[in-house]
Amino acid sequence: MTSAESICYTLINSSSITDEPTNETNLKNEIEHGDVRTKTDALKKVILMTLNGEKLQGLLMTIIKYLLPSDDHTIKKLLLIFWEIWPKTDNEGKLRPEMILVCDAYRKDLQHPNEFIRGSTLRFLCKLRQPELIEPLMPAIRSCLEHRHSYVRRNAVLAIYTIYRKFDQLIPDAPELIHEFLEGEKDASCKRNAFMMLIHADQERALDYLSTCIHKQVNTFNDILQLVIVELVYKVCHANPNERARFIRCIYNLLQSSSQAVRYEAAGTLVTLSNAPTAVRAAAQCYIELIVKEADNNVKLIVLDRLVELKNHPLHEKVLQELVMDILRALSSPDLEVRRKTLDLALDLVSSRNVEDLVKFLEKEVTKSSDVQGHDNTDKYRQLLVKTMHACTVKFPDTAALVIPVLMEFLGDSEELAAADVLVFVREAVHRHEQHKPLILDKLLEVFPSIRTVKILRGVLWILGEYCEGTTRILRFVTEVRKSVGELPMVETELKLAAGEEVEKEEETEKTEKSSSSRRVTEMGTYVTQSAFSVANTKSGNKSQQNRPPLRQFFMDGDFSLAGALSTSLTKQALRFLLTCPDPRKQNSFIAESMLILSSVMHLGRSNLPKKPISDDEIDRLTVCLKVLADRNETMAEIFTSKCRGSLSHLLEIRAAEESVQRRVAERTKTALTAVQPDDPINFAQLLAKAESGSLEDQFELSLSAAVGTLNQKKEARDPTASKLNKVTQLTGFSDPVYAEAYVHINQYDIVLDVLIVNQTSDTLQNCTVELATLGDLKLVEKPSPLTLAPHDFANIKASVKVASTENGIIFGNIVYDVTGAVSDRNCVVLNDIHIDIMDYIQPATCSDAEFRQMWAEFEWENKVTVNTNMSDLVNFLHHILKSTNMKCLTPEKALGGESGFLAANLFAKSIFGESALANVSIEKPLGKPPGTPVAGHIRIRAKSQGMALSLGDKINLSQKKTKK
Repeated sequence: MTSAESICYTLINSSSITDEPTNETNLKNEIEHGDVRTKTDALKKVILMTLNGEKLQGLLMTIIKYLLPSDDHTIKKLLLIFWEIWPKTDNEGKLRPEMILVCDAYRKDLQHPNEFIRGSTLRFLCKLRQPELIEPLMPAIRSCLEHRHSYVRRNAVLAIYTIYRKFDQLIPDAPELIHEFLEGEKDASCKRNAFMMLIHADQERALDYLSTCIHKQVNTFNDILQLVIVELVYKVCHANPNERARFIRCIYNLLQSSSQAVRYEAAGTLVTLSNAPTAVRAAAQCYIELIVKEADNNVKLIVLDRLVELKNHPLHEKVLQELVMDILRALSSPDLEVRRKTLDLALDLVSSRNVEDLVKFLEKEVTKSSDVQGHDNTDKYRQLLVKTMHACTVKFPDTAALVIPVLMEFLGDSEELAAADVLVFVREAVHRHEQHKPLILDKLLEVFPSIRTVKILRGVLWILGEYCEGTTRILRFVTEVRKSVGELPMVETELKLAAGEEVEKEEETEKTEKSSSSRRVTEMGTYVTQSAFSVANTKSGNKSQQNRPPLRQFFMDGDFSLAGALSTSLTKQALRFLLTCPDPRKQNSFIAESMLILSSVMHLGRSNLPKKPISDDEIDRLTVCLKVLADRNETMAEIFTSKCRGSLSHLLEIRAAEESVQRRVAERTKTALTAVQPDDPINFAQLLAKAESGSLEDQFELSLSAAVGTLNQKKEARDPTASKLNKVTQLTGFSDPVYAEAYVHINQYDIVLDVLIVNQTSDTLQNCTVELATLGDLKLVEKPSPLTLAPHDFANIKASVKVASTENGIIFGNIVYDVTGAVSDRNCVVLNDIHIDIMDYIQPATCSDAEFRQMWAEFEWENKVTVNTNMSDLVNFLHHILKSTNMKCLTPEKALGGESGFLAANLFAKSIFGESALANVSIEKPLGKPPGTPVAGHIRIRAKSQGMALSLGDKINLSQKKTKK
């Protein structure tokens, strides 16, 4: 909401304060005998010296005599500042007689033919506090309302408003005068100022004017006037709810305004005034149109947040559920954060009535995104779509039949981020949804030959080996595996292929030597000679790779990690085939073929044909599986056929329990925020304090300011012991001439320093300035202005520091000042450093194991910290690190339990700037040492920025030192 026009003060910055001191006589000579430039510089010096506390009473008549009649615009501007700061009363509080001359000069300026001089003079009159000076000027001020130029009329309205607010006896008919002016005014800015005055001076007249034009002219007004109308309607309707029916149609009309800002404010006002479904629907549709039409991504995110607030209201959620498909129009934005927030909102609002429409829309988006190649965020966007479709099937299991065929297409793509999420979804769906298992398995067998990624193929092999049941499906799976492996045995086949290629190369070489070099004609018409050696080599080199099946190609490239998944899957399928097929001949044939595949893979891995040899772990896995197939032990058969699936169900149960706990915590937090305690005071509208304009206090703004308070403010409100005194930093010593201390108030993106300065001397300190500098990714955006401190006086100075990233920062500086009457140089007091803690910006967060591994591989900055503490318990040390760094442990609690001499855990956190921080704790109890020996090990930290990695390492080192005895 817009606010009333406040008084504007001028900030003056000049380097002349460091020049040599100028006495009053020199200034007087420059003003009397200098040219315009000299007079201008002298007047600037007078202004700065007056601000610093100098008494230059002897110059008053000189300025009135030589500068006040000047027509130079620069001098007139400076004189406006001079008369604002010059003391206009004597020691007894009476008006100085010289000010009558000043008043007469400004009466002439109010009648000056130049509109700029008139307007700037009217703005100056808004800052006067002496009614004796303003009273003679009232006729001239009134006449300015009829000036031909809008700049003069606009400032005349402001002047009348401020005079009426301070000294209403000087112009008692101001509301009536402005009301008449408003009815005949055509300029938008003048109408806006006049309407603002009526809102705060005489609300009834403002309502009368609004009622005359509420139906016809509101849509034709300028946006600045429409914003003021929205503010008036909001305040009136909240102060008097009976007026809602009178003005709510006006808000509806403003929803169709041509200004996006007016539409945004009108939609927010409409929701606060009415809970009717039609009003909520109109506001939501207005928000959606703003998201779609506005190009700025920040605006899109802000409006999406307003839709989320509407959704959180219990009465509005049902209305928004009908607009889910409209909300999805925001996916047209290329920004990934906008798309993520839109999909989350749509997923929260989806119901059984529109879930099919949502799934079909997401299918279209998947198809559309597959056509877009080369964009950085395309793969991440497809990953978001997969996660949303996965969440839809979890929330509504009946949609699995629609989602599964679409998601299976992701598995065949190379370098696809979403393929890993599809695998997680397929594994969970095939385990939980028994009715969809045949569809999933058939689709997996169909896409199996087209998979070209090692990680995806390994996961598909595990799923097929675990869940393929029945003789027909088992045989089909083995057939697909056999096709993917190729002709057996593999070593002999590869040796023959290599020998055939050598013979072919020799024949092609001989043909090339016998034949003459071919001559070809280029596009330019010139002849070139082409040798056949390169063509023959290229063709023969790629021929073998093109002919190899997928699995064999992976093995030849040295990717034997697939051997473990292949051996386990074939063993499971062979053991299940023994249970389903009673024919011993077919059983022996199936097991023999499985053993032939596994032994061929082992033989190939030990040969020199692949680029990398097979590892010992894979050899052991293949050997165990061959032994299980040869022995056919019942105990091993039970482990392979049932125990693995039991482990998966146990894992899914743990994840479901964690998700339910998170949902309960979120619901409990939401209930705690909205619940009203029995002993809370009741606010009666009749007993609320009246604002100066006559209306009640803005309850919506009060509640909003309380809701958007910073984290530290909420913490201080909840915890009475969290006093501001704990955050006060002493900057100087008690024996220094100037004592200073600072309260460090940390907001999200900036730091506000509230510095208290105390003059402990008996002298007046002039130009007392706090000079600050920053170290790290901090930037001083508002420098403190100089002060003049009386003896034993004190003052508060505020400085703002901008924070750009998450890292430790240091603010340092000094206080410089001049002593009255002293001839020496400026005095200086060095300040203590203020250390900004990184923990104020880091918050615990969660991510999946796959995301953690991906970020661990991508982040380039690593900091390795050696554990150095006196704590002897592994779990206690881990909890201490979590408490010290605000990080969250991703390793499950059950995995940390038990008696063991080792502990490894992954930690994760995010900053308020969206930066991620990863940590891996690897600690152990030293062997052969007494029970109370401290733990040893390392903590590895990884982050995208160097500052975050180093700062977290420093924090861990500091926390370890605090625990030492």
